Parts: sequence; C-alpha cells; structure tokens
Amino acid sequence: MISKAILRYTMVSPRKVRQVINLVRGRDVLEALSVLHNIKRGARVQVENVLKSAVNNAVKKYPDIRQKDLYISNIAADDGPTLKRFKAAAMGRAVRIRKRTSHILIELDKR
Repeated sequence: MISKAILRYTMVSPRKVRQVINLVRGRDVLEALSVLHNIKRGARVQVENVLKSAVNNAVKKYPDIRQKDLYISNIAADDGPTLKRFKAAAMGRAVRIRKRTSHILIELDKR
C-alpha cells in the first residue's frame, strides 16, 4: 500500500456507494477517474474526491511516483451510523426514516 484516503460519515447510503466503487475496483487511477467522470450516480462525487485525495497523498509522500503508475488495490464502503427520524403517517401513526451514512476507504499501490 502506497497511500490511503478515508471519507467518514458521508450522507450517502452504503448500497449506493458500493454500486459506484464496483465499477472502479482494481483499475488504474487514470482509468478510474475517467470512469467516475462519465457515470451519472450521486455517490460518484464522493468517491472521486476520495480517489483524488489518495493520489495526492501518494504524490506528497513519494515525490518520484507518477500518477499513471498507481492502481486501486483496495476500495470499500462500510456502514456508518444511521440517523433515525420520524415522519407522520396515516391514521395517527409515525414511520421511522433511516438516513444512512457510509465510510469510504481507498488504498492505492504501485504496479
């Protein structure tokens, strides 16, 4: 592992994030950035920002490394805490709304 970046407590459900990260798992960084740039998913922005942060961490830590030599060695979306809210429903009932959060982890390595 050359570098790592983690985004915690992002207000996107882990299922939606996993749909995005499955598209870029194991790819080169430049290829993954182009894939993320061209898909229309809400979680794309968060995953793209974490990937850029991991690349910047690698370049800062190892100045001689190039961006095209890096690939995604590990990428994961874990469940964060769930915010529980209530909404009024029919016949005087209340319905629980679960606002899910997620933690996104990206690790880069050199090919």
